[in-house]
Amino acid sequence: MNKQIGIILLIIGIALLIWGYNLSGSFSSKVSRVFTGSPTNKTKTVVIAGGICTTLGIYQLSRKSK
Repeated sequence: MNKQIGIILLIIGIALLIWGYNLSGSFSSKVSRVFTGSPTNKTKTVVIAGGICTTLGIYQLSRKSK
């Protein structure tokens, strides 16, 4: 069961990272970067959530099952 959860978290995390990368190249993110020097909050949130899910998925997969 833990391996299945790990795989799901890993897949979701990678998908969120890809989505966040695509958002960083969007028009609204580029406009935000021109005025504030940083991408939009949505972009940052998606990338951070993707990193957390990916990390948790790898951790779940690396744990030894009892």
